[in-house]
Amino acid sequence: MTDLSSEDRTAQEAQLREVWRTPSGWRYWTSVNNTEIGLWYGAAAFVFMLFAGVLALLVRVQLAVPGNDFLSADTFNQAFTLHGTVMMFLFAVPIFEAVAIFLLPSMLGARELPFPRLSAFGFWSFALGGVFVCGSIFFGAAPNTGWFMYPPLATDKEYSGIGADIWLLGLSFIEVASIAAAVELIVGIMKCRAPGMRINMMPLFAWYLLIVAGMILFAFPPLIAGDILFEMERMFDWPFFDAARGGDPLLWQHLFWIFGHPEVYIIFLPAIALMAMIVPTFAQRPIVGYSWIVLAAVGTGFLSFGLWVHHMFTTGLPQISLAFFSAASEAVAIPTGVQIFVFIATMLAGRVIFSVPMLFGAGGLAIFIIGGLTGLMVALVPFDWQAHDTYFIVAHLHYVLIGGMLFPIVAGIYYYYPLLDARKLSDRLGKIAFWLMFVGFNVAFFPMHLAGLRGMPRRVFTYPADIGWDWFNLISTIGAFIFA
Repeated sequence: MTDLSSEDRTAQEAQLREVWRTPSGWRYWTSVNNTEIGLWYGAAAFVFMLFAGVLALLVRVQLAVPGNDFLSADTFNQAFTLHGTVMMFLFAVPIFEAVAIFLLPSMLGARELPFPRLSAFGFWSFALGGVFVCGSIFFGAAPNTGWFMYPPLATDKEYSGIGADIWLLGLSFIEVASIAAAVELIVGIMKCRAPGMRINMMPLFAWYLLIVAGMILFAFPPLIAGDILFEMERMFDWPFFDAARGGDPLLWQHLFWIFGHPEVYIIFLPAIALMAMIVPTFAQRPIVGYSWIVLAAVGTGFLSFGLWVHHMFTTGLPQISLAFFSAASEAVAIPTGVQIFVFIATMLAGRVIFSVPMLFGAGGLAIFIIGGLTGLMVALVPFDWQAHDTYFIVAHLHYVLIGGMLFPIVAGIYYYYPLLDARKLSDRLGKIAFWLMFVGFNVAFFPMHLAGLRGMPRRVFTYPADIGWDWFNLISTIGAFIFA
């Protein structure tokens, strides 16, 4: 092949740019470019996170002192339901999809993901569903029975009103968006790698996204099926979850948690993928045990589908089921532990630079490990019977999700920000932000373990002064504002 002259190269480049140009005109009002859609996804997820964070602060203000009347009981129920729903469905999963859509093509040496219009379709489904669900609270019509919508409370039209229907319909849009992103990622990783990049040479980030996209394809359909049955019961009075007419309210719990437990790992694994890019950079050496971490990620994804019942230990299931799911819940700690030990080994083998991304990553791992240890505690049936539906579980959930997802996401934003804006974010402000978040988080959530062990149930909007919960709640509220 002969070398082109500079004039020919310029002409060829202009020709290619014309082919790749985003068409103009009213029919092309949305972008189909992966970098733009990734940014839109990230910005929308961030707005939803801020909205849910404000709701969490309202909840904490209400619980700061005994006998408070800052929020009414119904407003409190709407606020904590929307907080959980938005954080889980509109922030935690979409923010990983945003990062994946933005970064994956450049990591694989591809110009674009395989179905650009599908990315755009997924984004608009997610944005419309999210605005629909979040807007309901301004009309006093938000869902108010918890982000898991257990029947018979959520199927009781007199109690839950139109809120449950808004939740079901809005979530259907969001689930479609997640499945669209999963299809995009699987085909992109399997078919769009650069020539010569065999599957065992891919960046770890791509491996993790492949596993998570596969998990989404298996985890979301049971929830979609449950949503359809739930809406049919509410709309046509069919008896799927009504025990009095031969249905079973536990069927919803099974369908929801078959999705809900893998969901935790769908959130956690992409964050670990970001750590797998950040740790080797700042430890100044390649990752230790590439094949081990890939096998551990596959093992975590596989096992996460076999332990949903540990959310249902108090529902009166047979003892043999409890024993099996308790063992499976303990077993998932093994591949999770392997991934954490790989990072520790990489840090020990290299010379670590504690930059802002590394601080957020290490702080997130420390928080996640505490959450993992309390997870092993609640995986034991007798302890779960004591701690179930107390603030101990609230603390465990936040330690796992904020340590395992939010801190690594912030680390990833600091690490990859130069790709967005061609400049670094401030190290000094980053370190201040890290210490405020780290200290604020622990001050907010650690006392919840103690309040839970003292018997404080979840989802109470107020409490009397003489039972020893007041100091824990006041400290938690102060911590929440530091964290915010």
